[in-house]
Amino acid sequence: MPKAMQYTKGSIVYFSGDKDERIFILQKGIFVLTSLDIETNQPVTEQVKDGEFFGVKSALGHFSREETATAITDSVAVVLTVPEFEQIFSGNSQVIMKMLRVFSNQLRQVHKKTESILNNTAEDQQTGMIAVAKSFYDDEQYLSCCDVCTRFLALYSDTPEKEEVTKLYADAKLRNDKTNVKKGTVDIPSEEDESAGALKQFSLPAFERFAKQYNPGNVIICEFEPGDCFYLIQSGKVQLVKCVNGAKKNLDILKPGEFFGEMAILDNSPRSATCVAIGNVKCLGFNKENFELLITGNPQIAIILLKLFCKRIYDQKRRFRILAIKDLQARLADVFLMFDEMNPPQNPGDKQRKFSVTMADLAHWAGLSPETTRDEVNKFTEKRKLEVYDNYMIVANIADMKRIVDTRAGIILQK
Repeated sequence: MPKAMQYTKGSIVYFSGDKDERIFILQKGIFVLTSLDIETNQPVTEQVKDGEFFGVKSALGHFSREETATAITDSVAVVLTVPEFEQIFSGNSQVIMKMLRVFSNQLRQVHKKTESILNNTAEDQQTGMIAVAKSFYDDEQYLSCCDVCTRFLALYSDTPEKEEVTKLYADAKLRNDKTNVKKGTVDIPSEEDESAGALKQFSLPAFERFAKQYNPGNVIICEFEPGDCFYLIQSGKVQLVKCVNGAKKNLDILKPGEFFGEMAILDNSPRSATCVAIGNVKCLGFNKENFELLITGNPQIAIILLKLFCKRIYDQKRRFRILAIKDLQARLADVFLMFDEMNPPQNPGDKQRKFSVTMADLAHWAGLSPETTRDEVNKFTEKRKLEVYDNYMIVANIADMKRIVDTRAGIILQK
């Protein structure tokens, strides 16, 4: 059962870096949360008000605390475990919606900082969508290019760029048709066995009216377009991509049971990424109007969405920490540390690590050009810290990478 705990002035409930899955609700008093700004490495404080939660993201996301929680005055806080939180608040749509909007805003802010550090700012939504279409064309993904052009023309029928986009669509369609004639339409079977991981409550016949089917290469949502619905994958996989300075970058691959597109309908903002069907995909689509009704009628979905936001905020901050490192060797070393965190070894005592990563992947995660990445990687290979192959790389000693980050990245951040 949740307990009301008393904390004297100056008490530290938890430290940054702690593994602690408790959730707190401040009843009386003042708490401050202190963390380090990723870019400046300077302390940042946030005051918790009566009735507010703290410790939620790290608890639900199962990652280390990012802040230190300190009682500024004698205080009282209710302490809950994650199961207790889920049991008590999963049915409280008002609290859940408030949290979802707060997390959505936090994720959006991290996105903006990441865009800024990559110098990736589109002039407007129209310019952004045209860049997305061209990036698919340049990568010879002509069906995806056609889909983006079609969406653009439907949204902006009177724009001066209409003629340009119409020509791009016609050329992409011609090339796509020729490709299909020569090679045959690609038809990758959807992985029905994986759909067992989708949420059981969506298997009811009542949800079939929300079902949508997509063929390989179809664009489900497009970066920069207005967002009016979100999706749950029932079968197949979906590739998340982002247009960075005119080039298409792969972000993630989503599997059955995962949501996407939910951020835009919570904060009325344009889409932040493009989602493309890998093989045949079946999704359930929910719009803004029935979103809150869906949350209210299906409490478990609300908890799943909260956990999803927690994970995405953490992942995006992790990416941003890499990009904030000025020293290029330390930045690349931190990419390998991130890969190690994402795929922990069976035997943590092993020093050597093998990562299924290419030079292009490394350049993407480090936010560097292929040429710069290759030059910096050569410095690692010359010192025998790294072996590079076509489809994978071997880090000789992962502890060496951590030492590089701890020393060289720390020096740069403190300047």
